[in-house]
Amino acid sequence: MTDPELACYIDHTLLKPDATRAQIERLCAEAMHYHFAAVCVNLCWARLCADLLDKSDVKLGVAVGFPLGATTTLAKMFETEQAIDAGAREIDMVINIGALKSGLTDFVQQDIAGVVSSCHKKKRKDALLKVIIECGLLTDEEKRLACQLAKEAGADFVKTSTGVNSTGATVEDVRLMRAVVGPEMGVKAAGGIRTRDQALAMIEAGANRIGTSAGVAIVGGASAMPGHY
Repeated sequence: MTDPELACYIDHTLLKPDATRAQIERLCAEAMHYHFAAVCVNLCWARLCADLLDKSDVKLGVAVGFPLGATTTLAKMFETEQAIDAGAREIDMVINIGALKSGLTDFVQQDIAGVVSSCHKKKRKDALLKVIIECGLLTDEEKRLACQLAKEAGADFVKTSTGVNSTGATVEDVRLMRAVVGPEMGVKAAGGIRTRDQALAMIEAGANRIGTSAGVAIVGGASAMPGHY
């Protein structure tokens, strides 16, 4: 796989609480330079990123219910609607992990479905929804259940991890998730992916998006951006 082909899989991500405006601006500039699939940021930066990415081929993704997933469904829906109104076209939401582990499957599915409805609300541009199931906190049975609930709720992707609360993506988890959701949904691997070999292994296992803060290091060897070290 060539660097430009690999770049199309990458969500260039900066979700640290101490991220500065200058770092966010840099993130967007790098994403446009390398033609990454998307950037993924916290909601407070959505309007700035939408302006910076305007007329580029890079999509804006925003994290919702991040990083715990423990806010109410209405709060997640409101965040989603604010993000879309600000220009986001992709939403990465965290499930209510405690509810899943408590066996509250109807609640978890309705939580996801609420955000799905906000992503496809009338008079608002559609947004793609990625559901973060936080694999590192789940058993394999719970991972399968979370993926099935996301699929039944109408989500577009399932995603391995926030990269905050637990271990990150593993090839085994990506393979499991792909087996559950089949070809109809996307699978995003995120958390701890810092090298080209890691990214390629996730894609080989079934991922069609890679969430990483190391996108430049993964694909940037041949065409370093001016000023990048």
